[in-house]
Amino acid sequence: MSIYEDRRDDLDQYEFMMGTARGRLAVTLDVLTDALVLVGQHGVYCTSTRNPAKPAMDVQLIDRLLNDAKQLVADVMSELAASRLKTQKPDNPLA
Repeated sequence: MSIYEDRRDDLDQYEFMMGTARGRLAVTLDVLTDALVLVGQHGVYCTSTRNPAKPAMDVQLIDRLLNDAKQLVADVMSELAASRLKTQKPDNPLA
């Protein structure tokens, strides 16, 4: 099943509220968050042999990479919003 079928309701909702590009990025953030939750749950059971209080090194790396990807997507969304505000004409030029 494709992401467009699996997350159809979320895509429709976010695309309506934010536009196509930002809406799809918002759903991407949701998907990354879901992946982070699963990695976190896995990290509880898959602990490091050196430090049992921490997840295994591969789980830590996956967690970091997913968080990095979320940050990049969030930054793109912010840039899109900022550029959209710059291109909008003010309603009241005297204000």
